[in-house]
Amino acid sequence: MDGVINIFKNKGMTSFDVVRKVRKVANQKKVGHTGTLDPEAIGVLPVCLGKATKIIDYIMKAEKSYVVTFQLGFKTTTYDLEGEVTEEKDISHLTETEILSVIDSFKGGYLQIPPMFSALKKDGVRLYELARQGIEIEREGRDIIIYYIKDIVISMPNISMEVSCSKGTYIRSLCFDIGEKLNVGATMAELKRTRTSMFNESESINIEDLTEENISEHLLSIEEVLKNYPRIDANEGYSKLLINGVKLADKRAFIEIPELDKLYRVYDNNKVFLGLGKRDQLGFKIEKLLI
Repeated sequence: MDGVINIFKNKGMTSFDVVRKVRKVANQKKVGHTGTLDPEAIGVLPVCLGKATKIIDYIMKAEKSYVVTFQLGFKTTTYDLEGEVTEEKDISHLTETEILSVIDSFKGGYLQIPPMFSALKKDGVRLYELARQGIEIEREGRDIIIYYIKDIVISMPNISMEVSCSKGTYIRSLCFDIGEKLNVGATMAELKRTRTSMFNESESINIEDLTEENISEHLLSIEEVLKNYPRIDANEGYSKLLINGVKLADKRAFIEIPELDKLYRVYDNNKVFLGLGKRDQLGFKIEKLLI
């Protein structure tokens, strides 16, 4: 069984709980998710099966959207309600205009410091494991992009909004950073992921509803998942070279000349999907073989 299932994860489950459930229902060992959701978060979690596990990185690189609610006036160790309160501040002086201005300032790119309570590793150890021992270490900032923030609702101390962002963004950290800029602290209260790449909440299946009988109905093919990449077709005689990882400099290899540094879905002359490939200055090569 090869393909991707658009799963909706429920509160209280880890992302690996979802993988275990899919693995059991599909009776298949090769299963992987496409981006961790915290146990208290809910929402879209695409799960890859079989050969589709090869494209996990491509799905993870895509834009994601969330609906988040956070509370102003205090900070916790985990940046959400699961942690211990470390600081509280008065928020009565804040105006709606000031809050909106600060939120708006986070649109675009910025250097975000990941939370200590995260699955990132330092010298092979998960940060959350260190955090549980009371150890805090310096974390490198990561360049992330906030594509948009909209539908902001302010009902003090609660603020809810929709956020679209790049890979590597921690919404908990975004809430924390907004609180820091307002100088009152902020803590995430609720989080729902509504979209990952082409996978939307409206088309997802709740993990509790997935069964052996209906799993095939919700399985999207690898080609379908990658349909947004442009297609390129190889001419006869070049397929074996592509499959063997040869970089083709011959312009006759394809029906159309591929653009530089652009990722393509590659098909052979018999219309068989081979994988994803890209052309650089030296030639065209498949970077992810999917047959």
